[in-house]
Amino acid sequence: MEDGQEWCLQCGAGVPGSLATRSPSWRATATVITATAVLALGAATAAYAALTQPTSTVNRQVTVAQIPATTPTTPATAATPATTPTPTPTTSTPTASTPVPPPTDVKPPKIPLTVTPTPKSTSTTKATSTPSIPPPAPKTSTPKASKPKSEPQLTPVLLDTNAVTTYNPTGYPPETFGDPSLAIDGDTATAWTARVDPALAPKMAAGLVIDMNAPQKLAALELISSTPGMTVQVFGANGTAPPATITAPGWVALSQPAVEKERHARIKLTGSSAAFQFVVLWITGVPAGSVGTAQAPGSVAVNELEALSAS
Repeated sequence: MEDGQEWCLQCGAGVPGSLATRSPSWRATATVITATAVLALGAATAAYAALTQPTSTVNRQVTVAQIPATTPTTPATAATPATTPTPTPTTSTPTASTPVPPPTDVKPPKIPLTVTPTPKSTSTTKATSTPSIPPPAPKTSTPKASKPKSEPQLTPVLLDTNAVTTYNPTGYPPETFGDPSLAIDGDTATAWTARVDPALAPKMAAGLVIDMNAPQKLAALELISSTPGMTVQVFGANGTAPPATITAPGWVALSQPAVEKERHARIKLTGSSAAFQFVVLWITGVPAGSVGTAQAPGSVAVNELEALSAS
């Protein structure tokens, strides 16, 4: 071999002290085995990580119309070996410029379970999207209710202070009656009184007559009495003086006999539309509480008596 030559070109022997003549070292073998084990361990670790990772959310279909939230982006796994193949997704992956927001707890809209049935059309033609409109109901004429006639306005008749006198055709003693002017003095605390004869009770035949100086058409008499329950009747007459008896033909009945149970009563005069100068409140019966006894006879009272004319 020439200088600088380490191998024999014919027999292949090496120069003493060259690499070919050296004995194999265990360190080189250990280094190769260790490197191979490290590579295998790394590959196994990468495979396990790929198998245990959750399925990538890029393959999930997000229905934007139902729930606007999307799934979060899975962070990239650090220290992934370059030798691990990356699977190619079959669907479109979101770009890095549009990050997907994390999911939120959004309750889906409630859908009503009650379904209103659509009435079936009785027509033989094909159904269309326009519902059939029923024909308008025939109008019925409702008769207008007649308005009740309002009562005429009543006006009190102005009387003289001596316009009222006691009407006593039966001839009771004068002390039987009180002052008749108290029945038109405007004070309800005062009253004309008439003593009740126990022998005739509960009947009575007396009253009050009003002289209006001239014939007038009256509509009603206003009566206030502290002894309600009297049976009364109204008569009218004309002339220079009242008729001597209640049964005289000069009297005209202006009301029917009626028991006035209220303390304040209005007696309507509907018996005649004529005008009268004299009007009498004729008392034909007394209440049970006014009968009294022979030792203590009772009495009836007229606190106020007012003549009302229709205006």
